Amino acid sequence: MRWLSAINTVQQGQRGALMPWSAVCVGLGVAIYFALPTEPGLAGYGATLLLALAGLLLAWRRPDAFGPAGWAIFLICLGILLSGLRTHQVAGPVVGFRYYGPIEGRVVLIDRSASDVPRLTLDQVRLDRMAPDRTPNRVRVSLHGDQQWLDPMPGDIVMMTGHLSGPSGPAEPGGFDFQRHSWFLGIGAVGYTRTPALMLEPRQSGVALTHLRLAMSAAIQDRIPGQPGAFAAAVLTGDRSGLEAGPVAAMRASNIAHLLAISGLHMGLLTGFVYAALRFGLALIPVIALRHPIRKWAAVAALAAGAFYLALSGGNVATERAFIQVAVMFAAVLLDRRAVTLRSVAIAALIVLIHRPETLLGPGFQMSFAATAALVAGFNAMRDVAWTKAMPKWSKGVLALVASSVIAGGATAPYSAAHFNQIAVYGLLANLLSVPVMGSIVIPAAVIAALLWPLGLEWMAFWVMEQALAWILFVAEWVAAMPGATRPIVAPPAIVLGLISMGGLIVILWRGQGRWAGLAPLVVAGALWSIADRPALLLADSGRLAGVLTPDGRALNRPRGDGFVAGIWLENDGDAADQEGAATRAGWIAVGQGTALVVGNTNIWHGAGRRALSEATAACASHDLVIISEPVAEDAPDLLAAARAMADRLTAPRAPMAALAAVAPPGNCAVISAETLAVTGALALRITDGDLRITTAANAQGDRPWSAYHRN
Repeated sequence: MRWLSAINTVQQGQRGALMPWSAVCVGLGVAIYFALPTEPGLAGYGATLLLALAGLLLAWRRPDAFGPAGWAIFLICLGILLSGLRTHQVAGPVVGFRYYGPIEGRVVLIDRSASDVPRLTLDQVRLDRMAPDRTPNRVRVSLHGDQQWLDPMPGDIVMMTGHLSGPSGPAEPGGFDFQRHSWFLGIGAVGYTRTPALMLEPRQSGVALTHLRLAMSAAIQDRIPGQPGAFAAAVLTGDRSGLEAGPVAAMRASNIAHLLAISGLHMGLLTGFVYAALRFGLALIPVIALRHPIRKWAAVAALAAGAFYLALSGGNVATERAFIQVAVMFAAVLLDRRAVTLRSVAIAALIVLIHRPETLLGPGFQMSFAATAALVAGFNAMRDVAWTKAMPKWSKGVLALVASSVIAGGATAPYSAAHFNQIAVYGLLANLLSVPVMGSIVIPAAVIAALLWPLGLEWMAFWVMEQALAWILFVAEWVAAMPGATRPIVAPPAIVLGLISMGGLIVILWRGQGRWAGLAPLVVAGALWSIADRPALLLADSGRLAGVLTPDGRALNRPRGDGFVAGIWLENDGDAADQEGAATRAGWIAVGQGTALVVGNTNIWHGAGRRALSEATAACASHDLVIISEPVAEDAPDLLAAARAMADRLTAPRAPMAALAAVAPPGNCAVISAETLAVTGALALRITDGDLRITTAANAQGDRPWSAYHRN
């Protein structure tokens, strides 16, 4: 048959280049799993397993005609099954109510919250009058107020009296899902305390490496004072507690905040320096260089250095992913294979996805592998360009520096803009001025300091490191202070990053002229992003904060309260204003204890607090939609019935665009109250032909294990 012949011709053209597509297929399966509206269940997993076996059978029986297709089916199904397995492996109790009382647990992580106060992650949790099978495996508590009686260390058993509740849902429908993020971290409750936290029992055994990390951090900051020392501690041990908000904000605005994270760059620089230094040193000894495989010896030593760096830094997901990438490359050296190839990148991606499928959704995975794949493909292409071969050696180094910054920056730019809603306009300049300093001075100085430390001479290497880190901080502040250094970007539709990823993968992985077909998804993604629209009205799950889109930007009804949600809304709008500034915009009109406005053809009244609740019934007589943050009392039966009707309608299976007219009782107003928001989460209202249509965070999440709204 002609079509079979055509398929076979295409396959023959891609022979030898199909292996990297295996990681793409597994990733596609992971993406399908997380995009499902409901958990597959036993029947769904069984059907997926049968389809996977069918794909294997097809690849075995008809390898020439259907081999790649069969393997693709198998790997996609494998991605779905691995994701489901991981989801149920990390399952744990989640607090479904507001808890106030004693909290006891063992400290496993110390960091700082968004409000810049100490924050503890606890395991071995005990809560008052809560059965062990209902107690979360981990909780995260922010320490407000005077905490002078506690200097927490990992392993300490601490106690406090505080507030806890389940992780909050998305700030808006389709937004970042903190409940899903917390589910895979094993965190079943988050909260805070304003009373002193106390030590119940000092640490036991089992956390010696963590204490070594913190001791090294303190020693580094003792030898390198100020923010350069805090920077050094963050880079070498992962301890960011000494960093101030100003330098961190400047590094973000100049697009060099990746230098703070122990990820692919640092792991690659460290292991690369150890490998190159050891190989060069052994090559100077002829009796060893001529008789032994010094490349492999250097690879083993570099791998050991990377493993120690991983353990010392706390082993977070980004560092773990980076170690897997370099481990695959050094394994290729041990097996006498090329270390830097698209195959090695694909193997690293497969290992990461099999170990932690959920990382596919995070910016770290996306940006790391986008940069790595683009760099490998870009330098392979440059290697075949005739004019680069004739360049002087010194100019090749300059070209490699500029090309690596341009390629990596271009590959990661859409992911950075989509996740962080801003573009660092002068990011390329900042990276060109800082990344070479990190690679050629900071990391080598750190290795030398470690070697000199037993001799008491580490201060010499640390002095060199201090000057280099001070330079990087200067570059960050200088670039961040430039006019228009950052440009806010509106959040793209969910499909955009998928199209960008698929288009880029086709361009990079496909052989022949067919690779240019990958430009089509990129063009479509750009078009969709350029016309991305934002909801006309957003309502937080607390019911207190609301924001209407105006020609001047989103106007918020409150200058304070729900600040985290307000920040996310404005960032997703591509709006550089803060909450107080957005609250001064025209849009809301004070009416009694509430505020009112008209959106499309809908007259809306919003009230927050118990005083406003008393006016809700009267507001219902003159408005189409009443929003109240409090539960409706039984003595207002009409209002309560309307609120329950709204909740029932909005929680109907897959009702993502419920028309407001369909949920409003005839001759009465529609009501959104605390009862409604408890089961819907945050709401987004869009104008369609003048009428408002409502989307809910709960329906955007789907009926998944981590969704608190569907557990209610």
